[in-house]
Amino acid sequence: MNLIILGPPGAGKGTQAQSLERDRGFIQLSTGDMLRAAVGEGTEVGQKAKAIMDRGELVPDDVMVQIISDKLDEIGDQQFILDGFPRTQGQAEALDTLLAQKKKALSFVIELKIDDAILVERVVGRFTCGNCGEGYHDTFKLPAQEGKCDRCGGTEFKRRSDDNEEAMRARLVAYHGLTAPLIDYYAGKAILKSVDGAAAFDAVTGQIAAILDEN
Repeated sequence: MNLIILGPPGAGKGTQAQSLERDRGFIQLSTGDMLRAAVGEGTEVGQKAKAIMDRGELVPDDVMVQIISDKLDEIGDQQFILDGFPRTQGQAEALDTLLAQKKKALSFVIELKIDDAILVERVVGRFTCGNCGEGYHDTFKLPAQEGKCDRCGGTEFKRRSDDNEEAMRARLVAYHGLTAPLIDYYAGKAILKSVDGAAAFDAVTGQIAAILDEN
């Protein structure tokens, strides 16, 4: 069973993918992680990607597809979740071609549906422990003891520079323009399943589990 998790920035795609990896034995294929690994390992495609990034350019689709191809060869027949790819219909079509060449197929594309206003509130309020990376939120999850991390006791916290309302709304505009059309693309292939991304984490996990267990 192979999956894609789709959804706007801040919807919880990566967190749900990690949960499926831990609980159901999927391999999470995060494009960001794969790209960094390829560059760090100095593979042929990694060297090509590094040269492109060093010029300040975006890594083109054909390079990302090759990185995914190499990773699929590495994991063999293990089931996987793609997180962060595809982002456009062109990428989706390239992925279809790649999977067909490798005699693999997507079982489901799971969409995390959530309103923009909720996402802005989620993202703008989040921060992490500077020591261990534990996540917090101004509204939903403050440390039990003010100024002290619940996990490691650290007292330094940090926020991403782009976790502000202006940057988040710009990211959502980009998502709706480029990635949201994939919803129709995969619906047309009858493999799209939608869940309520605004629900609590455990509830979203339960919705995804129900989809996988029914099929």
